[in-house]
Amino acid sequence: MANQPAHKFKIGLITATVWANDGFYSVDLSRSYKTDTGDWKNTGSFHHSDLLNLAKCAERAEIWIGRQINAK
Repeated sequence: MANQPAHKFKIGLITATVWANDGFYSVDLSRSYKTDTGDWKNTGSFHHSDLLNLAKCAERAEIWIGRQINAK
């Protein structure tokens, strides 16, 4: 069984996935898109119109991680 993320934040097509690993956290930021064949894929490349949602997801992840650290 694969590791599960500690938390996810999604705004529009942008997702911030928070991973917990031995006392520290990391965050993957991605954008979902649909291929010509109708399959959903993810990428780490962003269009300028994604940047506000990207920043908001990153901020929410940072706040969530801070709360987890402060709760210890």
